[in-house]
Amino acid sequence: MAWRALRRVGPVLLPRCPRPTAALPRAAPARGVRSGPQLLSARKYTDKHEWVSVENGIGTVGISNFAQEALGDVVYCSLPEIGTKLSKHDEFGALESVKAASELYSPLSGEVTETNGALADNPGLVNKSCYQDGWLIKMTVANPAELDELMTEDAYEKYIKSIED
Repeated sequence: MAWRALRRVGPVLLPRCPRPTAALPRAAPARGVRSGPQLLSARKYTDKHEWVSVENGIGTVGISNFAQEALGDVVYCSLPEIGTKLSKHDEFGALESVKAASELYSPLSGEVTETNGALADNPGLVNKSCYQDGWLIKMTVANPAELDELMTEDAYEKYIKSIED
């Protein structure tokens, strides 16, 4: 059921990249990258339902819409300190909801550069805007090759469908 809701709402949740203006040179998009004033990687997913999007060597990490729906209303977020070094698959925090708690795992290796301070006062942002305002951490990308090991959006949708069936 959550999958059907995600399919209906999914396109609305996708970030919109700004259109390049005439003053900016237009480069051919690289594989896995969208074009625009700044190059953004396509969102990638883990099998534990975290997502990462990389811009200028900094990865923004959050949980997927499927995960936030399964978790329910998030009431508390435990996030790491800035400067924490993470390896891929390291636990970096937890989300607590009215019905469950869920650990958070790093999709990449790197160092935490920022945490979403807005979640301290309003953890429900994870539910309201998991791909925009409800992001969890930002981190350096120590090994860009690790991105290739993550699922694309299409592969993640197939994965979700396979675990729902």
